[in-house]
Amino acid sequence: MQKAPKGERLIIVLLGRRNVGKSSLINALVGQEIALVSDIPGTTTDPVDKHYELLPLGPVTFYDTAGLDDVGELGEMRIKATRKVLMKADLALLVTDERGLGEEEFKIIKELEEKKIPFILVFNKRDLSAPRQEDINFCTSKSIHFVSVSAKNGDGVLKLKELIIKLAPDYLKREQVLVGDLIKGGDIVILVVPIDLAAPKGRLILPQVQVLRDILDNDAIGIIVKERELEEALRSLNKKPALVITDSQVILKVAGDVPKDISLTTFSILFARYKSGDLKTLVDGLKQIDKLKDGDKVLISEACSHHVQADDIGRVKIPRWITQYTGKDIKFDVVSGSDFPDNLEDYKLVIHCGACMLNPSEMRSRIRECLRRGVPITNYGVTICKVQGVLERVLKPFEKNGEVFNE
Repeated sequence: MQKAPKGERLIIVLLGRRNVGKSSLINALVGQEIALVSDIPGTTTDPVDKHYELLPLGPVTFYDTAGLDDVGELGEMRIKATRKVLMKADLALLVTDERGLGEEEFKIIKELEEKKIPFILVFNKRDLSAPRQEDINFCTSKSIHFVSVSAKNGDGVLKLKELIIKLAPDYLKREQVLVGDLIKGGDIVILVVPIDLAAPKGRLILPQVQVLRDILDNDAIGIIVKERELEEALRSLNKKPALVITDSQVILKVAGDVPKDISLTTFSILFARYKSGDLKTLVDGLKQIDKLKDGDKVLISEACSHHVQADDIGRVKIPRWITQYTGKDIKFDVVSGSDFPDNLEDYKLVIHCGACMLNPSEMRSRIRECLRRGVPITNYGVTICKVQGVLERVLKPFEKNGEVFNE
């Protein structure tokens, strides 16, 4: 369970005022004393993640957060950190206590609804007092899921778990495929994996491993080669591959080596579809590249923090390729990890990585936020293929009736 990829876990964020029992509730949910509990308000300062196996959903991460009523300059920073972690939430638990619903709860309910984050209103400390009838009436009138619990003695916790399972996103309840809908049992799939300065020593990167596993799960045959050995691998096969999947950085060479009658795409494009569920929107965002002007700002968004190489894909190569393609003087900013700026309107375009380290909800939340602010968003893989002139070919595997299809 601890080894489940970060981007494959259900993310559950607990929200609420100080001292409503968020940490106690996490302990009650997992049946262990894993979160620090104290009667002193504000014990939890920064968001803290706790891993758990919630069957039948599988691995989940609970985020314990600072109180929404925290005070002072430091309190405002803590609340900001809480709202940042909310960006990645698949599901939120809004916890209150015997005091019921107040201004803070109504504000966060509105925010959750605007962000389209499913949530459960948890009335904690029922051992002290049952929820007020006016609060129950409010939930009923708004069709808000709610449950009354006592984190102290465990009453109602099982019902809360059942509600969490019920409200979990559909993508966690169905069999997830990266490439399985593009191939069938017995097909040969070639994965082109460059081993360069950016390649981790002694291992493959997560997208390559996950794609290979999905190939095997679908009873197909996976073959891994470096770009320099691709031609020899193709010549040695007595059966035509059903699909070639390559790292975006070598797409131009690979496209030249792979015959036109063999389907071709990239790891980044597969993950764009897998994580966002909206490949079409990311492809549509490419149109903005042709509209860029001198002085425009473009945001490069990386989902993970890493040591920057001399020829880094997001910080060096993509800006260089776009500048060469457009011939314009464009300013590129880079954010990484969980950072996603509040000033999105300053940018003419957001170019996002493949998001292998994000859960789908966070990636979809980022897309929604960009669209809400009127900022086009696209992806590393499709961007590279556009500026290198092979976009039409790498999107062919995803076309139905002439249109790009999503998951």
